[in-house]
Amino acid sequence: MSFFQIFLQAFLVIMILMTLLWVVSVILRNVSIVDLFWGFGFILTAVFYFLKTEDVGPRKIIITTLVALWGFRLSAYLAWRNFGKGEDFRYKQFRKKYGEKRYWWISFFQTFLLQGLLMWLISAPLLGAQYYTHPNALGVLDYTGIALWVIGFTFETGGDFQLAVFRANPLNKGKVLNRGFWKVTRHPNYFGDSAVWWGYGLICIASGSYLPVLGSVLMTALIIKVSGVALLEKSLKEQKAEYKEYIEKTSAFIPWFPKK
Repeated sequence: MSFFQIFLQAFLVIMILMTLLWVVSVILRNVSIVDLFWGFGFILTAVFYFLKTEDVGPRKIIITTLVALWGFRLSAYLAWRNFGKGEDFRYKQFRKKYGEKRYWWISFFQTFLLQGLLMWLISAPLLGAQYYTHPNALGVLDYTGIALWVIGFTFETGGDFQLAVFRANPLNKGKVLNRGFWKVTRHPNYFGDSAVWWGYGLICIASGSYLPVLGSVLMTALIIKVSGVALLEKSLKEQKAEYKEYIEKTSAFIPWFPKK
């Protein structure tokens, strides 16, 4: 079976899963469940690629394991963070904008199918790394990709943990977190997420596959320009007076020493 045949099959599987998830969201009247599925969906996709590709080498096992660790941590964290809080404010605004009688089907196209399409496109390096397995032995690029994944996972996990602890203290309300990981980058969790996906990208290149790395490029572009850094920066500038000074001192994305 060719690369594109497996890739197209994954598209169908992801869209079926997203459709089922949409049905559940309509019943619960809560579109936020799509966010919890983001990490878990990549786990299922990576496992699908693992089962559909031939041979079982160290590269396949490693990248599937790394995706499983990243995806499970992300979904578990979001589930813990959002537990008991109801639907996210973004979806509440959309529900109000389009009206209750229309939003149930608009959300199918606007949110579930769109996220399914993005998940499919972004997952390309996960298939590339498992489909093209020559040379099968691990090389410098594999180990570099694993090291980059570890750095990204550390920043993402550490940043989320520090932010959770900071927000749990009522004395910090309205203040800016500028310690730990947040001292060297304004968005350690987003930087970490991007680094994780470039780790997958390097492992994909190590397998001899190049075009699928566009999935890592797309993930980074979304994080920086669309749903991550740009959107959050705009919101924080309006909400927190200290954020302007924080911007002047702290790197926007790539970790670096703070300015004096």
